[in-house]
Amino acid sequence: MDSAGFSDEETPLVVDNSPIQSRRRHTRDVHILSCAFLLIFLAYGAAQNLETSVNTEDDLGTISLGILYLSFTFFSMVASPVVRALGSKNALILGTTGYWLFIAANLIPSWYTMVPASLYMGFAASIIWVGQGTYLTSTARSHAKDYNLHEGTVIGHFNGEFWGMFAIHQFVGNLISLAVLTDGTGGSTNSTTLLFSVFLISMTLGTILMCFLHKRDGKAEENTQDSSPSFYASLLSLSKAIVTPLYDVRMLLIIPLMAYSGLQQAFVWAEYTKYIVTPTLGVPGVGGAMAVYGAFDAICSLAAGRLTSGLKSITIIISGGVLLQAIIFLWILLGYSAESGVLGIVYPLIMAAVLGVGDGVLNTQLSALLGIFFKNDTEGAFAQLKVWQSASIAVVFFISSYISLQAMLIVMLAAVAISYAAFVCLSLREKASQSSSS
Repeated sequence: MDSAGFSDEETPLVVDNSPIQSRRRHTRDVHILSCAFLLIFLAYGAAQNLETSVNTEDDLGTISLGILYLSFTFFSMVASPVVRALGSKNALILGTTGYWLFIAANLIPSWYTMVPASLYMGFAASIIWVGQGTYLTSTARSHAKDYNLHEGTVIGHFNGEFWGMFAIHQFVGNLISLAVLTDGTGGSTNSTTLLFSVFLISMTLGTILMCFLHKRDGKAEENTQDSSPSFYASLLSLSKAIVTPLYDVRMLLIIPLMAYSGLQQAFVWAEYTKYIVTPTLGVPGVGGAMAVYGAFDAICSLAAGRLTSGLKSITIIISGGVLLQAIIFLWILLGYSAESGVLGIVYPLIMAAVLGVGDGVLNTQLSALLGIFFKNDTEGAFAQLKVWQSASIAVVFFISSYISLQAMLIVMLAAVAISYAAFVCLSLREKASQSSSS
């Protein structure tokens, strides 16, 4: 899909081609998309954090999350042609249904509700995230084209706003959990039922908000109205969508960083909360620590997005974020021990803040990087991002019960070294390419 394909908009009832109206439309869509994701993921994010604590019978919560991310990994491989066929707006709306069903299943948690909901949510998550990346990049390109602005800068700014708003979900969602579950009956059936009911209302509002987005894939949708291709043609198209991005050396060099971004998120959800927060702050402290994590994630996302202008700025920002996270991993591995008193509270919160900064960096910069490098196959690029992220997350959920914290930290440090080395190679390769062409 080239940049020309993004100019096809849903025809409004009253045509207004004024520059001000066009600008408002682009920025309005970014605001709507950001707010809709905040409403949906403040519910899902908080529910995910509680899953292993609330659904403990036979490890239902942990296994459900593992199944969810395995399903997410598989469906991410086929998400690109699905989003291309549906159009990114329709994919976003359809994707919300999986999150709604997963939260609803938690009202009556059992193997018969959680497993099917987790499997379907894997599909829904794949198309909503590929749709998000495609839609946001499309909007940024349209805005840059209409105003003759630097495309990389606009992509960075729009990603900064989106990921900044998105990161707030950890802060808001965990505060809601804290308020509902600390009414004296924390963890009881009545309190969790009330909490998940509130989450369902939030998700419903987010879904409704998605419907107000402008359509940005008119040309792609028109193509789907043509005669249906044969089975073999469809299979060939799907294979190309999965494999073609892997022929690009730039994608191969970005993949380790994609995988690491998933690993560091899963480390926070599965290891940091279990081994660092709970021993010193207790189970109620998980909500507070994750709220700090979300707050710094949001602040960093907004700041990093504003500072992004091209590959040079992306390289500097990623270097800083990865270095900060590596310092935390080394601290936990070599020198950290649970403290009592004030330090026992402060240390985990410092770690949460720094880990949140690193996550904000990776979210904004990976999205900007893919938007800049893969203009002709945005869906395929973001599908690769979700494949490698979700696969890494699934691995952590499945192995966390079988390896120690020290072993996991060694894995994280190795992942930092490999992913950053590959990214430096990418930066040097692109710099040499630009020098030779000029």
